[in-house]
Amino acid sequence: MSDFLAAVGLVLVIEGLLYALLPESMKRMMIEVATIPGSNLRVGGLLAMAIGVGIVWMVRA
Repeated sequence: MSDFLAAVGLVLVIEGLLYALLPESMKRMMIEVATIPGSNLRVGGLLAMAIGVGIVWMVRA
């Protein structure tokens, strides 16, 4: 459970850093994402999730 909380904390740090350093770029990105079809977002999310699982698996092995 502590690993999960550490991972959530790291996600928040990375996202917060992006919003703090590049607020205008993040606004533009959100507008772009709103125009992408949901099926493409789903595939991208699944791909990102699979890559994340692979990275965790390699680090933990």
